[in-house]
Amino acid sequence: MKKVLAILSFPCMKTLFCVVVVTASQVSYANDRFITLQSTTSTANSGLYTAILPAFREETGITVNVVPVGTGQAIKNAENGDGDVVLVHAREAEEKFIEDGFGVERFDVMYNDFILVGPGSDPAGIVGSDSASMALHKISVSGSIFVSRGDDSGTHKKEKRLWDDSNIDPISDSGRWYRETGSGMGATLNAAVGMNAYTLTDRGTWISFSNKQNLELLYQGDDALFNQYGVILVNPERHPHVKQQEAQIFIDWVLGKNGQQAISSYMLDGQQLFFPNAK
Repeated sequence: MKKVLAILSFPCMKTLFCVVVVTASQVSYANDRFITLQSTTSTANSGLYTAILPAFREETGITVNVVPVGTGQAIKNAENGDGDVVLVHAREAEEKFIEDGFGVERFDVMYNDFILVGPGSDPAGIVGSDSASMALHKISVSGSIFVSRGDDSGTHKKEKRLWDDSNIDPISDSGRWYRETGSGMGATLNAAVGMNAYTLTDRGTWISFSNKQNLELLYQGDDALFNQYGVILVNPERHPHVKQQEAQIFIDWVLGKNGQQAISSYMLDGQQLFFPNAK
């Protein structure tokens, strides 16, 4: 096979022509169909994309380049035009994204739930609490360390709502029993391990997290901990460079039979991490 696929000539500063050699691999990359997906870290940290995106590429020939950041940052990136599709988990922020003209339409994709994890000794006594907000109230009253992502992610937004429900403002105790990492879920869980602390996490990341050590799942099951994920096409009228055709193919796939089945089939240690619920 010849390495050189094409030779291009164009005027140059000191010579009549400059010659550019384009290799087969370079041209293949240039012609590759791809989209940029701005996504929450939980879907990436859990291994979901590694599990399902190869099937999408095989079916469509489209590569999905995932940018895993907190939901707030993912939405900001998309507002700046740095993405074709958004897949996150903060309903109010998603709807505002659309109302402000940055997104076209939102669709439910899948769900799981949030859980409270902490030291097995449970110094705040949250096991058996009547609600998630009551569990957080106990953590606050006991002065036990709670580690927050503090990054405007979907998990952080949920945590703040739960604190509001408990009538506690943890920010007033920031740096004492309330610690903020400003990082993703994996890094925050590692911080909780190191501090022997409580934290709120999505179940998918918790199942895939391999450094649990002294941490245990201590509270779950409150309806307030429901965790819905949505997908949105970035508005091409706001950002004309959005790859609308390829992005819509991805959305249709993830909402369709093959995508939903791929999500449902993803399991770790015999546990299903996400539950498809596209309508």
